[in-house]
Amino acid sequence: MTIKSVYIFQETISLASTMIRAALTKIKSKINTYIPPIQSQTQAQSHVEHKPIHVEDYNIIKEGSAEILFPKTETVFYNPVQQFNRDLSVTCIKAWSNLYGSSSGSKNRKGRRDNNKKKRTSSEKDQEQKDDDLKRRKLSNGNVEITTTGIPTKPYIKILEALSATGLRAIRYANEIPHVKEIIANDLLPAAVESISRNAQFNNVSHIVKPNLDDANVLMYRNKAENNKYHIIDLDPYGTVTPFVDSALQTIEEDGMMLVTCTDLSVLAGNGYPEKCFALYGGVNMVSHESTHESALRLVLNLLNQSAAKYKKVVEPLLCLSIDFYVRVFVKVRTSPIEVKELQSKTMITYHCSQCGSYHNQPLGRMIEREGKNGKTFTKYLVAQGPPVDSKCKFCRGTYHVAGPMYAGKLHNQEFIDEVLRINREEHKDDTYGTRKRIEGMVTLAKNELSNAPFYFSPNKIASIIKLQVPPLKTVVAGLGSLGYNCSLTHAQPSSLKTNAPWEVIWYVMKQFDDSKKDISKMNHNTTGYKILSSIDAWEPKENICDISKLSFEPNEESKHLEKLRKLKIVRYQENPTKNWGPKARPNSS
Repeated sequence: MTIKSVYIFQETISLASTMIRAALTKIKSKINTYIPPIQSQTQAQSHVEHKPIHVEDYNIIKEGSAEILFPKTETVFYNPVQQFNRDLSVTCIKAWSNLYGSSSGSKNRKGRRDNNKKKRTSSEKDQEQKDDDLKRRKLSNGNVEITTTGIPTKPYIKILEALSATGLRAIRYANEIPHVKEIIANDLLPAAVESISRNAQFNNVSHIVKPNLDDANVLMYRNKAENNKYHIIDLDPYGTVTPFVDSALQTIEEDGMMLVTCTDLSVLAGNGYPEKCFALYGGVNMVSHESTHESALRLVLNLLNQSAAKYKKVVEPLLCLSIDFYVRVFVKVRTSPIEVKELQSKTMITYHCSQCGSYHNQPLGRMIEREGKNGKTFTKYLVAQGPPVDSKCKFCRGTYHVAGPMYAGKLHNQEFIDEVLRINREEHKDDTYGTRKRIEGMVTLAKNELSNAPFYFSPNKIASIIKLQVPPLKTVVAGLGSLGYNCSLTHAQPSSLKTNAPWEVIWYVMKQFDDSKKDISKMNHNTTGYKILSSIDAWEPKENICDISKLSFEPNEESKHLEKLRKLKIVRYQENPTKNWGPKARPNSS
C-alpha cells in the first residue's frame, strides 16, 4: 500500500468517526428532551383526578355494587349483556382466593398443605379445617376482611384489568372481592382512562383502582422487566385475545389466575375463516360441525398452553364456558417443566365427517409407564400412533375434515366448580348479582359434563340423517348406559349429549330405537342415511367393543342421573336486555 493510499484511508476513518460522534450526540440530545407519548400511571392519574363531577351530565348505570357514570355521547365501550361475564368473574376470583390464594404472596396455602401432608399431625389438620370454616364466616368491612375473631386480614390480591373501558369491572372487583390490595385498570383510550378515574372517584375506590393509560402489552412487558407481577390478569378484548397472551403469561404470579375472553366466534367457531383461525390460534375449528363451540374453547386453551410451555409453565383449566357470542376461560398458571412434557399427549387433532358428523380424535403424543432397573417406575414420552380413521368415513363414505391441533384434556376443575357454586349459593344475592340463577345453571351443567369425552352430538340431527323417529334424550342415554357407556349433557348446546361411546355404538343405538323396521330400499340411495343403514354389516359393533345383546332402553342409573339434572330449574340463557342485543360495535373514539 502506497503512502498516499494510507493517507486517504486515515482521512476516511477520521471523517467517519466525526460523523458517528455527531450522530450519537444528536440522538443523546433527543433522548434527553424526549417526552413519551403514553402517560405513566402517575401522569394519567394527575391528569384526570380531582376534577369536579357533574352527575347531571351522565347516565348512571347500576350493576352489582357499582354505579357507573356513563357518557351520554358514547365514547367508551359498555355492553349490558356482559353482566353475566362480570358476575361470573367476581365469583371465580373469590373461589380462586379461597382455594389457591395466600396473603403471603406467590406460594399458595393449598400448595404448602400438599407439600407438608406427612409432617402435619391430626390436630394441625383439624386446626386448618377450623381456620377454613372461620374464613368462610368472615364479615366484610371495606377493603379489610374482619373475621369472627376480630382479626383483620391484610389485603394482598393484585389485579390487572388490561382492557378496562369504563372501569366498571375493576370497580366491582374492588367493591365485591375480599383481600384486594390493588387493581390496575388500563386502557389505551384517554377517554376511557378519564372514565375509569371518574367512576373510581364516584364509587370511593380510588385507593384501590388505579387508572392507567397505556398499551396493554407495553404495560405488561414493563411490569415483567420490573418483576412486578399480578395474582389475577383479566383479558377481555374486543375480538381475539391472541396479541395479549404472551405478555400476560410472563406477568402472572405463580398459581395466579388468568381470565380470558374471545368474542371473535365468527373465526373461532364459524365456517368461513379457517385460515384466519389458524393464523390467530394455531389450529382450525370444527367447520360446519355442531361441536364447533367446544372446539373453540379447546383452541383457546391450546393457544394458552403452547404459549406457556415456552416459559416452562402449564395452564390448568378451572372453568371454560361457551357463552352466547363469546367464550370465557378461567385458568391457573404455574411453573412445572415436568407437566410441560405432557402437553404433547394433551394435544389432539380431530377428524370429523363432512356428511354424517362422526368424529375421531388423534392425540399427538402418548405416555407409558415403565419400570426401571432400580424398581422405580418412570414415564416414557412417545410419538402417537395413527391415524384412527381411513381416508373415507366407514359409516357413510363421506370426506373427513381435519380440525386442530387443540387441547384434549379436561375443561373444568371439580374442586373449583364446587367452590364457585357454594359462593354463588351462600354469599351472593339476586339484588346484586342479577345473573346468579344463570351462573348456577351453566356451572352446574359444566360440573356434570363428562371430563374424558371431547365434543358432543345431537340425537335430533342423527335422527334426521337416518330418517328415523327422534328418541327422547333419556332413552338414548338409557340405551348407551345399558352397553356400559357414560353420558352427560353439555353446557355448550341444548339437547346434545357427550359420551365416551364410539360412533359404532351411537349409530347402532339410534337405529335400534326405531323398531318400525323401516324399509330402507325406499330411501334415496344417494342420501347419507341410506349409506349408513345399508352398510350396517360393515360397521356394526363387534364383541371387542360391546355386547349388543345387552341393549335395553329401560331406565338405568345413567338415564336417571340425566333426568334428575334436567328436572332442576336451570337457567341457561339470560333474558334479552335490549332489542337486537349481542356484541356491540366499537365506540367512537374520535
